[in-house]
Amino acid sequence: MVVWIVAKFMGACNGSTIVFLHYYPQWAETDDAGLRLAEFCTGPAIRSPLWNLVSEIIGTFVLVFVILTFGKNTASLGPLAVGLLIVVIGLSLGGTTGYAINPARDLGPRIMHAILPIPGKGSSDWEYAWIPVVGPLIGGAVAAVFWVALYKDFILKVLPN
Repeated sequence: MVVWIVAKFMGACNGSTIVFLHYYPQWAETDDAGLRLAEFCTGPAIRSPLWNLVSEIIGTFVLVFVILTFGKNTASLGPLAVGLLIVVIGLSLGGTTGYAINPARDLGPRIMHAILPIPGKGSSDWEYAWIPVVGPLIGGAVAAVFWVALYKDFILKVLPN
């Protein structure tokens, strides 16, 4: 489990470094430090820590609960189904916070934003950084508990094995 978490985090750091290199010519042309930060990590449309946290909890709850519900019923289409699920979450729930729905997706790139030599980058917004980390952890845990409770009483009886 720890190896998996470290691998996800390192993948996010590597991906954000590739983004940095890909957009390198644009850094000189972009005056808005907020746009530079948005290439790396999420940020709220309206800053309200409690409601931003709720938004991340809901988005991650939907992600984890639906993936658990898919179970082995989508074995051959699993990656496609999860990819489409992430698109649906982004389109329906992502407008409020940018939908991190994964702590590594936001924290790794935010750290890279802080340490990479991006011209005129501005703040990495560490005051907000806890929300896309804590929200997904809570949302995923609540989804798993809710799914287990439902699975025993309902899902097992409705879905074929």
